[in-house]
Amino acid sequence: MSLKLFRHTDYAQSILSPGETRFAMHPGWAIVAASLWIGVACNVWLWHALGGADDQLLAAVTVALVVIGAAGFVLSLLGWRRTFKPAATLLLLVAAAAAAGVFTQGLGLDAVLAGKRPLSLMPAWTSLFGWQVPLLLALLGGAPVIWLWAQQLRRLDGPSQLATNVSGMLLAAALVAGGVVLHAGLPSL
Repeated sequence: MSLKLFRHTDYAQSILSPGETRFAMHPGWAIVAASLWIGVACNVWLWHALGGADDQLLAAVTVALVVIGAAGFVLSLLGWRRTFKPAATLLLLVAAAAAAGVFTQGLGLDAVLAGKRPLSLMPAWTSLFGWQVPLLLALLGGAPVIWLWAQQLRRLDGPSQLATNVSGMLLAAALVAGGVVLHAGLPSL
């Protein structure tokens, strides 16, 4: 009787079907995708430097490395089944808000690295009534959050998930260290 009940539940379909393990995204790749979005797409200084607006390309790349590594570390730390998507959502929305604030206020990388407070990166509440900040929040925050929640993540057993999380944290810490070392070798801003 219990075997028949087991076959007719969704639990039997989700664990025993090979389709989920074949088509679901590995949690490590979801961490990489979210970290890259936060560090590259939400990095206004990098896009300004790539566009030729200023000559701080190497400094913007080092900031991108540090941000990608920091986001990857946090997402790897919270990369468990129940905590990953809420943590990634929060980080994506905060990164989008910071990018909107930097873009609308015209904050330069040198001013921020010189010790400006982190809350000054957020957009002013009066700019929420314009069109730029809501558009940037929708494109840089809303779109990846919708994509993230639509993704089905592969279920890993406990030891495999722990190994994925620890290796992600080590790789992310190496990225942060590389970005800091590279930034320390730059001439003063």
